[in-house]
Amino acid sequence: MTHLEELLSPEDINGAIIEIDTFICELCEYGDRMDKLTEPQKVILFNQNLEREVNNGGFDQYFLNSSGDFAHETLGSLEAIGADKTAAILQKAIDQFPSAQVPKDRDERNDVRERIEEQVGAVWEDLDQKFFAYEDDLNTLNIAYVKANKSGF
Repeated sequence: MTHLEELLSPEDINGAIIEIDTFICELCEYGDRMDKLTEPQKVILFNQNLEREVNNGGFDQYFLNSSGDFAHETLGSLEAIGADKTAAILQKAIDQFPSAQVPKDRDERNDVRERIEEQVGAVWEDLDQKFFAYEDDLNTLNIAYVKANKSGF
């Protein structure tokens, strides 16, 4: 990303996040080549995937799609940027799975998700609303993280 410095001092933080996210998604072939990413790039990808999925269809959609493969790693990525309130919300969503373990395998995860959906649907919907309150300013925290880890981008 040749113009990273320009991106990190924008008036449009949302636009900068979108451009960084697009760069990372293309670099890892939209999650198919995670080995191409640095650890800091993974942090941003995991955070953006969570936000994208929850905003589009709630925690149910997050766990349904491939982004849910990295639910446990996303806890760490949220903590890495200082988004502790959002991490706590995600932890509560994860806690709805048996033994608070989200299967990495998508098919296995969706089998479990379908079995627990009726009992946990209302909990996830409540957590969706808490997520939408954005007690953590994820864009600002993500940009600060990128600034602090420039060499990883």
